Amino acid sequence: MQEMHVTFLQAAIISVWVAMVMSRGLGGATLTLRFSPMMTGLIVGVVFNDIPNAMITTAAIQLIYMGVFSPGGQMPSEPAIATAVAVPVALLGKMEPTAAVAVAVPVGLLGSYLYQLRFFFNTMIMKFTERYAQEANSSGLTLSIIILPIICSFALFLPFMFVALYFGAPIIADVIKSNAGGLVFHILNVIGGGLAAVGIALTIYVIGKKSYIIFFLLAYFMAVIAKPLNITMVTYAIVGSIIAFIFVLAKNEAVNSAADQPRNNSNRNNQIDDDDY
Repeated sequence: MQEMHVTFLQAAIISVWVAMVMSRGLGGATLTLRFSPMMTGLIVGVVFNDIPNAMITTAAIQLIYMGVFSPGGQMPSEPAIATAVAVPVALLGKMEPTAAVAVAVPVGLLGSYLYQLRFFFNTMIMKFTERYAQEANSSGLTLSIIILPIICSFALFLPFMFVALYFGAPIIADVIKSNAGGLVFHILNVIGGGLAAVGIALTIYVIGKKSYIIFFLLAYFMAVIAKPLNITMVTYAIVGSIIAFIFVLAKNEAVNSAADQPRNNSNRNNQIDDDDY
């Protein structure tokens, strides 16, 4: 059997990417990159030279994070960390996307604990921030607010991700592949499929309005009916945008009509009064 491995360079590139995302070293955009696994999956696909399979697996992982929000910046599971480990495992072990989902969940949970540890380190750095604020030292504030937290995050996430990828991912992939077709592989697929369903259910719940569920059902049955046509996601996005525009247009028209109704009634009453005179 061919030995599975992640090269030093592959582990290093992905580790640096995750560290930048988790430290917000790329600016405000990294906040969105942290909450969604899609871009991390793309980076993993580029590094492993297998973008199609990486994005297919990432799309399955994305389902479990639909509807998940982060009160106070804390998430129950870290999508970027989960994707950075689960997708390489799936690519190495030739796993089904649903099985990769089951791998992503515990890794993402561990990543959330690391992020809490990052908060603890930031509270220590705040002592420098308070001192520099009292001194009105702008360069010192830049150091304590931006530079030191980024360095702290890199020191925390970079070694963790490198060890998890370079040493852990091949072992996990080898164990799963050696049990392919067996009980372990079947359990991972079942759990992964169930977690994706939970993510979709959370999305429906977050929508909040029962009247909007019809759009989810419309999208689902459109995807099922149009599957033999091999329609791309771009086409679906265009159709969805048109439907959304029509809905907003009709809703605004209804609001304007309701607003005009009292005015018309008032004009009619005034006309009647004038006729009386």
